[in-house]
Amino acid sequence: MATQLNGSTGKVLRVDLTSGKIWDDTLDEATIRRFLGGTGLGVKYMTDLVDPKTNWSDPKNIFFIGSGPLGGLRIPGCASVSVVTKGAQTNGLTSTQSNGNLGAHLKWCGYDAIVVSGASPTWKYLYLHDGGAELRDASHLVGKDTWQTEEAIKEELGYKERTMSVFSIGPAGENLVKFAGIFGDRGHAAAHNGVGAVLGAKKLKAFAVARGTKKVPVVNQELINELGRQTTEVAKTFGGGNVYTWGTSRVVPGAETAGWLPVKNYLTNVFPEKDLFDGARLRSLFKSTNYPCYACSSHHYELMAITEGKNAGFAGKEPEYEQWASMGPQIQVKDPADVLVIANLVDQMGMETNETGWIIGWVMECYEKGALTKKDLDGLEMTWGNVSAVMELIKNIANRRGYGNILAEGVKYAAEKLGGEAVKWAVFTGKGNSPRGHDHRGRWVEMLDTCISDTGTLQTQMLLNNREIWNMPTPFDIFNPDQVAQAEANSTGSMTISDCLVQCWFCAFNDTKLQTEAINAATGLNMTIDEVKKVGRRIINIMRLYNLKAGLRPDKEKPSVRYSSTPVDGPNKDKAIVPHWENMVSKYYTLMGWDRSTGMPLPETIKALDIEDIAKKFK
Repeated sequence: MATQLNGSTGKVLRVDLTSGKIWDDTLDEATIRRFLGGTGLGVKYMTDLVDPKTNWSDPKNIFFIGSGPLGGLRIPGCASVSVVTKGAQTNGLTSTQSNGNLGAHLKWCGYDAIVVSGASPTWKYLYLHDGGAELRDASHLVGKDTWQTEEAIKEELGYKERTMSVFSIGPAGENLVKFAGIFGDRGHAAAHNGVGAVLGAKKLKAFAVARGTKKVPVVNQELINELGRQTTEVAKTFGGGNVYTWGTSRVVPGAETAGWLPVKNYLTNVFPEKDLFDGARLRSLFKSTNYPCYACSSHHYELMAITEGKNAGFAGKEPEYEQWASMGPQIQVKDPADVLVIANLVDQMGMETNETGWIIGWVMECYEKGALTKKDLDGLEMTWGNVSAVMELIKNIANRRGYGNILAEGVKYAAEKLGGEAVKWAVFTGKGNSPRGHDHRGRWVEMLDTCISDTGTLQTQMLLNNREIWNMPTPFDIFNPDQVAQAEANSTGSMTISDCLVQCWFCAFNDTKLQTEAINAATGLNMTIDEVKKVGRRIINIMRLYNLKAGLRPDKEKPSVRYSSTPVDGPNKDKAIVPHWENMVSKYYTLMGWDRSTGMPLPETIKALDIEDIAKKFK
């Protein structure tokens, strides 16, 4: 029987696909205090169950998807989920999150999380509802895209819109594309580091979670309601409230002006068409309908329909900033309507948008320079901005057709296989994962973070609402290598707290003070802000111990030649990071309490974070 815990169901659903067995694990207060939930709980399960030497596609790898102590409560952004597994791109421990409604539905069905192990001999999907959990045949869903899968499962099980949350893999996940993700609730994604390929290897097509009726017990419901209102005010006011009002689309023009919009595979920083992608313009250009996540009043997420032009009649989700950037300026597609269509195709195929953009941009540069020909590319003319060719290439990658089979391994693999000068044109990290949809040559702190991160994506975030709590440098010179290392080290763990709760970053902007109050109002743990910060840093250091054992050594923590190149134009022209790289990494290691040669957390760091028991496993 599950332990009655405030802010928690006290249960984790366990599913072994090899045997078809389903059972419950129980949670206790000590585990929640140490790991909170979400990413933290997933990391605990990984360290308990999966040897770091295990390959990502091995049935012994697990797939964790879970909520946190605020899941299902009326605090904005807390219907999200965190995925934890060994990622296909780095073959290391990874963590990636998605908004939507799944986290709330999961809690209302009586579970904090789901842990999937083994591999099924035939395709299945997991159906979770008030009455329990069951594995169902998914053979009829194979080949369907993520939107089709969501609709088919809801129709099959008799659920209407918003009464069930479905997250699935598309053809890319089925075909083990190394940057496949999981997508649900009309296009929300947890997609970094190939987590969708892990489900493909397990032959699990989807999670279908009904809107259950179980209530999540809390200590102080009145305070939870008040903190929900305060969180909404943070979102309304942070950064002028642009994201709250217009979504992340509003970021595109400012990113170009500041020099961190990815343009033409980093060949330039200039995109004259930037204002065409302003969120305010786009919301009026297309028929736009708000489609918020549970308990969120933000207009961050919209459904869009094109009413004019060659794409008239198309309807899909509004792309996030990184989708506009990756499928627009990065590959020189200049019509927002075309980008809307392409971005939705990437989601439907089930692929991570940033890696898709880096691959297409690299292919286009290779085509322009003669390193790849029309014959190599199965008859496609991969000229900059060629929309029809882009659409076909995306399908080829998702289905591993022709040259798409090579590109499905990721841009690092494809570039190194082609060899020659082409390797120097690809954007990637030494670990194999890809950066977000930014030009990090204008955001040094994010380049440092991305290359060192053990999550398989960004590990922290500079846009904190409580800068003083994290002792951030003020003022902060973004091109001062010492301040960059200091800012990165000081804020490490801030985003992890959000990922443990699990809370959308665009709702709370890592407001650690509000988050700590919410944790205590829900759980009654009476944690201090310093204790909560310690949880964030604890998880980061556990992931590091694990990934070092998995083979992700310090010599892999570096950017590719193009990724770290010096901008030739734009506001950051001639700002060169390479001369400072080694010193920045060394300073960051020192500030984090890690050994510079091995990358290992020092004994005093391990002791301070109370992870001696876990460190012993990975000696």
